[in-house]
Amino acid sequence: MAPTYVVGFPGSPSDGFRGSARRFMSNPSDIAALKAGLRRQALARRAAMAPEARASASRAAAERALPLLRDAGGPVALFSAIRGEIDPAPLAEALSRAGIATALPVVSGRAVPLVFRRWTLGDRLDPDPLFGIAQPRAEAPLLVPAAILVPLAAFDRKGGRIGYGGGFYDRTLAGLDPRPLAFGYAFACQEVPRVPMESHDVPLDMVITQDDVISCSAD
Repeated sequence: MAPTYVVGFPGSPSDGFRGSARRFMSNPSDIAALKAGLRRQALARRAAMAPEARASASRAAAERALPLLRDAGGPVALFSAIRGEIDPAPLAEALSRAGIATALPVVSGRAVPLVFRRWTLGDRLDPDPLFGIAQPRAEAPLLVPAAILVPLAAFDRKGGRIGYGGGFYDRTLAGLDPRPLAFGYAFACQEVPRVPMESHDVPLDMVITQDDVISCSAD
């Protein structure tokens, strides 16, 4: 028998939407379809941002993130921005000035957790073998991050996150012990009322945008 999931559809007052009632779904494909719709809407809002607004928001988010990451007590894993994501470069510069080591994720296979290699601005990067995303070279030392900045397509205030469907960060966070702090890093326009969560989804601890620092709770 297929597992049953409880999901709030757009319009459900009990789940931060307005209109329709809360619904039980036994078909995971229904959840996938709902996530796809939320992802599409959030990415459209992100794509509509002007270049000047993106740059300003990236700088503002870095200012909000720095004190939190300074308190994390260890290296910070950033990400190489793709598809119009918030730019981590201003934050990388601030972390470097603060003497905090930084890393980038390394992809080695579709169903393999990420590892993190030391990286600072200006280091040479190579495209990963699956998606062509810039990542550190093989000779860069491995680091165990105390905090991971997690890229995303959409997020909610309970720590729900919609990525791009590969499951890399869920798989990675679930396998790390002790688990690093997971900070969603995104533009404010990517917020949605509620992300439908499945058993394999790992919630974020916090979300940082240009407008806010959101302490997430699954309660």
